[in-house]
Amino acid sequence: MDTILQVGGLCKQYDGFSLDDVSFSLPYGCIMGFVGENGAGKSTTVKAILNLIRRDKGEIQVFGKDNIHEEQDIKERIGVVFDSLNLPEMIRPQDVGRMMRSIYHQWDQKKYLEYLERFQLPAKKIIKDLSRGMKMKLAIAVALSHNAQLLLLDEATSGLDPIVRDEILDILLEFIQDASHGILFSSHITSDLEKIADYVTFIHQGKILLSEPKDQLLEKYGVIKCSESEFSTLDQKAIVGVRRHQFGIEALMEKEKIPSGTYIVDKASIEDIMLFIARGERQ
Repeated sequence: MDTILQVGGLCKQYDGFSLDDVSFSLPYGCIMGFVGENGAGKSTTVKAILNLIRRDKGEIQVFGKDNIHEEQDIKERIGVVFDSLNLPEMIRPQDVGRMMRSIYHQWDQKKYLEYLERFQLPAKKIIKDLSRGMKMKLAIAVALSHNAQLLLLDEATSGLDPIVRDEILDILLEFIQDASHGILFSSHITSDLEKIADYVTFIHQGKILLSEPKDQLLEKYGVIKCSESEFSTLDQKAIVGVRRHQFGIEALMEKEKIPSGTYIVDKASIEDIMLFIARGERQ
């Protein structure tokens, strides 16, 4: 078994929205950036992985185990960080540790206290009075203090300042040094994912549009800038998306299909790829 998380044919129907045959695999020792616009289905997928919603169809395996039939064992080995801290606001970080000891069999109080010190979190200050950045670091401290192997982060860095975000990314990179670990990082901040992700999975309107290694993805495409007449000479099958404006045309295109010449070709970022696929004109 070489995948820590396997999602296959996941379907979930709501009024006005559905997950449609969502499938992807996260290998051990890797970070997957799970990207998409708000409402694309990222959080719904994460909830399905955690068995917090009833799926209509599909299979989910974590550590090679079915996430429904072996839910309790799986959740012992998963750390979860949502975009808000789901803890009572009137307790203190030092109280959180005592509470978690009765929830996780492998809770490591010593490690938890070390994370509080490392993150400079005031153990005796009530959670309500902590900044958003402190609350997110507290959530990560909890997620990392019961010997979790898989981290699920759902917009965990959203709304944080660049310094705190960078600190959290360093923590994630440290966690993934263990080849038995894995991280599914759902986020719309693509610059964070470009720094740390090994794989990128793009979900749009409930469907997976791509799922592949990040470096391979960034190397595959370029953004070509040209006139209307120049555009007409390009291999249209190699063009993923087009954006027209008053100064000409921008097109996301496979690099190897771009003809040599005087074309201006920019490097495509993850955000570029998302925008051209989701909002650009299709060929």
